[in-house]
Amino acid sequence: MLSNTCKYGIRAVIYLAMNTREGEKIGLKQVSQDLNIPTPFLGKILQSLTKQKLLSSTKGPHGGFGLGKDPDSISLLDIILIIDGEDMFNRCLINIISCKDYEKGKTPCPVHRKFSPIRNKLRELFEKETIGSIIKEIKKSKDIQI
Repeated sequence: MLSNTCKYGIRAVIYLAMNTREGEKIGLKQVSQDLNIPTPFLGKILQSLTKQKLLSSTKGPHGGFGLGKDPDSISLLDIILIIDGEDMFNRCLINIISCKDYEKGKTPCPVHRKFSPIRNKLRELFEKETIGSIIKEIKKSKDIQI
């Protein structure tokens, strides 16, 4: 349901949160290499997150990226909305229109009534799950890789 771009963004934020302390930066090439994500593609993702103040960046030969906020205050939903937008939570599963159009008296698609509560629960999960809580779970388990 999430785009690969969004998954890469989430992985990069987790990586930065785990590998930097306040004020520190990691270069784009290092992040790209460690996460096995193409550098130009990752650069665009990180720039988007920086524009929205989730990350901070410094230009130049010793520049790089770091967190712009406390990991406990960054939810998965924050990242998803920046990268993928609201479509996942508003678009009909089958039709190309917004599900909100059905609230105006139109007949919803055959799965609308079943999918809508699931989509709402998913949004709630993404809103509650923070980068900080994910890192705590990663540290508890030696098997989890980002």
